[in-house]
Amino acid sequence: MTAGFGSGDGRPAGADPDGVGVPTPRTGWAAPPAAGQWGNPPAPPSGGAYPQPSAPPFATPSYPAQPGHPAQPGYPAQPGWPGAAPPPAPGKKRRRWPALLATLLVVALAAVVGVQAYQLDHLGDRLADTDRRLAQAQDGDGTRLDGLEKRAEALEKQAGAAFNPEAVASAVLPSVFRVRAGQFTGTAFAVGKPAAGGGTNLFTNFHVVEAVWNGGGRQVFLERTDQRFPATIVKVDKTNDVAHLRTTGKFTGLVTAPAAVKSGQQIVVVGAPLGLEDSVTTGVVSALRSASGSSGPAIQFDAPINPGNSGGPVINGSKQVVGIATAKARDAEGIGLAVPIKVACDGFKIC
Repeated sequence: MTAGFGSGDGRPAGADPDGVGVPTPRTGWAAPPAAGQWGNPPAPPSGGAYPQPSAPPFATPSYPAQPGHPAQPGYPAQPGWPGAAPPPAPGKKRRRWPALLATLLVVALAAVVGVQAYQLDHLGDRLADTDRRLAQAQDGDGTRLDGLEKRAEALEKQAGAAFNPEAVASAVLPSVFRVRAGQFTGTAFAVGKPAAGGGTNLFTNFHVVEAVWNGGGRQVFLERTDQRFPATIVKVDKTNDVAHLRTTGKFTGLVTAPAAVKSGQQIVVVGAPLGLEDSVTTGVVSALRSASGSSGPAIQFDAPINPGNSGGPVINGSKQVVGIATAKARDAEGIGLAVPIKVACDGFKIC
């Protein structure tokens, strides 16, 4: 063996003969390992080769350790910062993400709620504006409807003022009767308010009940369809050819016209010519004349009448009695006469 590679006991030079190194006292950080312990083996001498080991072929040759360097003194430990919090654990950083996410969700929800509140408020304003416009439109429509209603009422009044024989006949027929006085037949009609003590007052011509009256009788009969009602002759006016009858039956009295008729006014005559009850004819007032032997004027009209019409009502277009049909010209057609209703009402005070 070449000198310098080891001692006689096979330990590297400078090694502890007991095989145990003396520990270096630690004052701080541990000293780095000796360079000889971790260094590479020395290069072989130039021009020479390593001696061949006599150990087994698979044994690893041992190299002598380099002499160690003295240990470097360690640095003292750094003192901690007083009052400083320990560094956070790595896991605490991850816990911040849920809180941040929750905050973002709250902010987003608040934004959505705010937008919806604004939209609802804006929608409420639009609805209020729509209601206001609708109310204005309804007010306008109401004004127009009021105008239309007034026009309709005016048209109805005009239509009512128009002559309608059918409507007139329908209104007065229930109050008109065929009257039988002995052998004579004529017409009578209910008039005015109910009679004192009940019953109904009626007018007819005196010449219809003349035979019964002159014979001392006072009872006549009113007929309508299949019904017959007894009536009493209360009073007569021979001069004006009017008689007042009364019956215990209750019937609607016809309304009398407050004003006198005029020439050209349209009329309806209802009676029982030749005993044919509920006969209706129409015409116009031809003139107002004074009949011979009469205390007042007579109404001349052109509506056809015949025997049996005597005592029947002459009605205007307003369904009011203007006269009592009394006679017709013997040798001419279209000439009839009626007693003005005012004459009868003034004489008997029952209208």
